[in-house]
Amino acid sequence: MEFTAAQIAEFLKGTVEGDPQIKVFNLSKIDEGKPGTLSFLANPKYTSFIYTTAASVIVVNSDFIATQPVTRTLIRVADAYSAFATLLEMFDQSKSSQSGISKQASIATTAKMGEHVSVGDFTVIGKNVVIGKNSVIHPQVFIGDDVIIGDHALVYPGVRIYRDCIIGNHCTLHSGVVIGSDGFGFAPVADNNYQKIPQLGNVILEDQVEIGSNTTIDRATLGSTIIRRGVKLDNLIQVGHNAEIGENTVIAAQTGISGSTKIGKNCMIGGQVGIVGHITIADNVKIGAGSGIEASITKDGAMMLGAPAIDISKARRNFIHWRNLDEIVRKVYSIEKQLKKSHE
Repeated sequence: MEFTAAQIAEFLKGTVEGDPQIKVFNLSKIDEGKPGTLSFLANPKYTSFIYTTAASVIVVNSDFIATQPVTRTLIRVADAYSAFATLLEMFDQSKSSQSGISKQASIATTAKMGEHVSVGDFTVIGKNVVIGKNSVIHPQVFIGDDVIIGDHALVYPGVRIYRDCIIGNHCTLHSGVVIGSDGFGFAPVADNNYQKIPQLGNVILEDQVEIGSNTTIDRATLGSTIIRRGVKLDNLIQVGHNAEIGENTVIAAQTGISGSTKIGKNCMIGGQVGIVGHITIADNVKIGAGSGIEASITKDGAMMLGAPAIDISKARRNFIHWRNLDEIVRKVYSIEKQLKKSHE
């Protein structure tokens, strides 16, 4: 794909400063810019590169003030970071797009496809599946019976969606994602054995949800496991049965969420966080990486850290004490020794 600076500025609702007809055909980091590429400056620590980069066009914030001559064409926008993210998405879609339904796909006769749906090789689509318009299903995907997928969905190779699950509009599922596998439900019986509890519910992903590679979301025992609108889950996350994650919450890799936990909206959860089941986490909560959550968090906007997690300010003070623990112990022993001598 090839665009002029003027075309890009029009798309981003920005203004050109320099040559509006200069052309770019790829994207680059500002410190690794090459002729014919488009880059951006949003982080002030990279400002020096705007004077030396070889990138042909640079997207900058509208309030950027140069302290030296800039020889490259600039596009000024309200928010350079979000504007560049929009461009990245556009370039990504142009490279990953596919069209048509493969003759090597297995599609049940009762499945319904919207307009401009793409289905890749060796994908299996079960009975009564509904897939909305402009959705792209890559090769080697399994979609079970009675699944509903909305418009503009993007399902990458190797995704598995079990029966009865519902995927909203503009959702993205990366390779290895499993939606709707059985929840971890077993009842202890005699002789230290376990009886499996049938998992009869489903999983619902609302609109604009993105799920990272090899993340698994268990179906509910009864009812639904629900991932609300705008949630972003990283790779290698486990979401237990009957859990609910609120709107626009983001969760980093290797986090485990146990069954029936309710997480509020606009939360930010770091990597390798463990969350026990049957608790509630309030809205706007931030949880630091590696934390263990063993009780409900009821305060809106709380910031938690540690295992078990406590308020982040207290956790930081405790960490300072922990780093000095050896010295503190030596001082205590020294004081004890002095006290013992004084009583002899």
